[in-house]
Amino acid sequence: MAAGSADQRVNILRRVTDLFMVGPDKYSELQVEIFGDVIGRLAEQIELKARAELANRLAPVTNAPVSVVRALAHDPSIEVAGPVLSQSPRLTEQDLIEAAESKGQDRLLAISKRATISEAISDLLVAHGDYKVLRSVARNEGARFSRASYGRLVEKSIDDEELAVSVGLRKDISKEHFHALVARASEAVFKKLAAANPENAEEVNRVLFDLTGRRVQPEIKRDYTQAKKEFERLQHAGKPIEQAMQQFAVNGKFEETIYAIAALCSVPTEMVERTLCDRNADIDALLLLLKAADIEWPTAKLILGMRRGSVGVPTQSAADAGRNYARLQASTAKRVIRFYQVRQASGESA
Repeated sequence: MAAGSADQRVNILRRVTDLFMVGPDKYSELQVEIFGDVIGRLAEQIELKARAELANRLAPVTNAPVSVVRALAHDPSIEVAGPVLSQSPRLTEQDLIEAAESKGQDRLLAISKRATISEAISDLLVAHGDYKVLRSVARNEGARFSRASYGRLVEKSIDDEELAVSVGLRKDISKEHFHALVARASEAVFKKLAAANPENAEEVNRVLFDLTGRRVQPEIKRDYTQAKKEFERLQHAGKPIEQAMQQFAVNGKFEETIYAIAALCSVPTEMVERTLCDRNADIDALLLLLKAADIEWPTAKLILGMRRGSVGVPTQSAADAGRNYARLQASTAKRVIRFYQVRQASGESA
């Protein structure tokens, strides 16, 4: 090491790192420290490219030498520091706080991509991060935010549509902060929120209406190309369509379910989509379509569950719907559907 050239030191570093990477979890802490001492001394005397290579190799290792990882995290180059700041499990919360307090935006961005981020770290990211950092941490499902940080994110979302959508789609956002976000959001943000989560679009719309007295039609465009191919494949294979529809419902496959019902009833997919996805639509219209498609009640019940955003329906609602479904004659349902088809063919509105 002492007498070798720069290229020889890089070669030694790679070979020592290779030896360590054979089974890092098998080494004792003392052995890891020895590796760290050797790797650390070599890393001080090598070029940027080789340090970046070392950082990328050690970043995900759960038993990487702590001294080396910390040194890499404080490297002047983000090419070296970035991989360990965003991945290394060997960095403590204090290590990350020290790196974040440097306020370098490239460092903050790297930290914002970690698998998990504590409230203390996210507080620093939200307080000192630019919009690129804020968007990144807001999209990170492993990040946890304090009440104060959520408030700052909502405030900063006013001038950034992408950030507003990321914050609004978080599963852990409180009703208070969600309402504040929706109340201040632009129409474009609302449409993006609804389009990104179509099954809950009506709920978002309801909140918007309660707060502002206005509604916006979400721009949700479903593609039925693959659903059509899947339905035709089932038909050609002679497989039971209803059994497949049960699986569609259980797995939340809206396009496949909608297309199957539309094909069985010979009605437009838009009509089925409206009755299935709009929670304010008359439930009897959906029951009518399902009965006309000769769908049995167990399958129909699963599909009704999709309408409410989860598989299954409340016990009382299911009992009422089941009784209505049993009383409804398939022949009656088909006559109503045929009447609708005739009106559509003549150009009358539904």
